[in-house]
Amino acid sequence: MQPDLPEVGVGPHPEPWPNDEKFDEALLRDGDRRNVIDEYRYWKREAIVEDLDERRHPFHVAIENWQHDLNIGTVVRNANAFLAEAVHIVGQRKWNRRGAMVTDRYQHLEHHESVDDFVETVTSRKLSVVGIDNLPGSQPIETTRLPRHCVLVFGQEGPGLSKAVRDVAELVLSITQFGSTRSINAGVASGIAMHTWIRQHANL
Repeated sequence: MQPDLPEVGVGPHPEPWPNDEKFDEALLRDGDRRNVIDEYRYWKREAIVEDLDERRHPFHVAIENWQHDLNIGTVVRNANAFLAEAVHIVGQRKWNRRGAMVTDRYQHLEHHESVDDFVETVTSRKLSVVGIDNLPGSQPIETTRLPRHCVLVFGQEGPGLSKAVRDVAELVLSITQFGSTRSINAGVASGIAMHTWIRQHANL
């Protein structure tokens, strides 16, 4: 028999309700069970996004999606946790959103049908393209300074970064491993890489 687990979130807001347009009347009445921090309880989704937009970090994240990679949801969730400016999905538009745990509602997502389209977009925004992959000649991320304005790019599970992305990357960084596996998945790698940027550039 499984133990009773506490409910996520909070119940209906005690009256009188706060008089502010950022609050959602339905959430105040019924309770807020969303996966958001306490500061955003009962807020409208649009109000949360607007508040996040005022303090997003100047790094972007991209993942190649040529074979419906199941890691994309985790990448989006990590991008939300570390407050990336945007997530770029290169290749197939459709992806499994389950792993995002609805954080995609609060994260700016952009789709690019081709690597060329992606590169044109990020170049116009003066973002350095930084590939994350354990490739021969890659530099260890643990000892490399990341550009402040950059896009961290992750490849498919298995094949890794495509040649097209490797050819345009200003840096290719590897995550040092010590076990028998050849690689870690893009979801895990994205969390490590984003947190590296946070440690180097964010106001902690």
